[in-house]
Amino acid sequence: MRAVVCREWGGPESLVLEEVAEPGAPGAGQVRIAVRAAGINFADTLMIRGKYQVKPEFPFSPGLEVAGVVEETGPGVTSVRTGDRVMALLDHGGYAERAVARAADVFPIPDSMDFETAAGFPIAYGTSHVALWERAGLKPGETLVVHGAAGGVGLTAVEIGKAMGATVIASAGSAEKLEVASGRGADHLIDYRTEDIRARVKELTGGAGADVIFDPVGGDVFDASLRCIAWGGRLLVIGFAEGRIPQIPANILLVKNCAAVGVHWGAYRQHAPATVAESFRTLFRWFEEGRIRPHISHRLPIGDHGEALRLLIERRSTGKVVLSIPGQG
Repeated sequence: MRAVVCREWGGPESLVLEEVAEPGAPGAGQVRIAVRAAGINFADTLMIRGKYQVKPEFPFSPGLEVAGVVEETGPGVTSVRTGDRVMALLDHGGYAERAVARAADVFPIPDSMDFETAAGFPIAYGTSHVALWERAGLKPGETLVVHGAAGGVGLTAVEIGKAMGATVIASAGSAEKLEVASGRGADHLIDYRTEDIRARVKELTGGAGADVIFDPVGGDVFDASLRCIAWGGRLLVIGFAEGRIPQIPANILLVKNCAAVGVHWGAYRQHAPATVAESFRTLFRWFEEGRIRPHISHRLPIGDHGEALRLLIERRSTGKVVLSIPGQG
């Protein structure tokens, strides 16, 4: 089969598309999938550089989420059957024509969801929904600020916040990106390159501040968020796309009676798989009802894997970037 292979730490240019051995028969509790599409994630760009918390042994294929058709199930698997259309989560190995996943990480997709949409669905939507629903306890009528609002997780947070009944303030770094967020339901827009985040949030909330802030950016954006959060608010720490990991002055948490809440969604696969499954049931229902509409800005063939990764690194994409892998299953 064809797979994108990483043999040394480096950037997208270090990856090679080549012929490799197919995975063998799935073991107990495993599922082998004929991959039709793979989602691109910022974590992939870290993994190939050796900067991710998981460092696979060489050679390996990056790729944390895929969609395709079940080819074979291992002993004890009852949740899916051969021929099912599914999406799946992986530790790595998604940029390939076939992949093996744990059955607990494989989910049948709605009939109306195509493979490319499904491949870009689980991590972005899963992260945002668990963050807002389970970690923040977002309530109807509350004000939600979403930073990086046109990115993979940010755009899904805008949609999910609206679906949960919040007033959504979208923050992004250009008018074009804010237009994308507006198209997914954002009520107010902040261009953080030209506007002061703290001042604008205070203005838009009548001085009260935001009840929940969703931050995948970190750095200066995080610092500004601490200063415009409401009393009793929740600041969701999603990631650090800006590069600088901020330090939290504990006195602000004390005075504002607020919480900084970490969200490592991937750990839910191990510690709370039932929460992941419940979240996807809700998200699939919302998809079928038209309440969420996944946005894919770039669909590229597997041979363009380098360009796909550079789109994320250079922040030229909105929503998701997906690799198409036709002809399997």
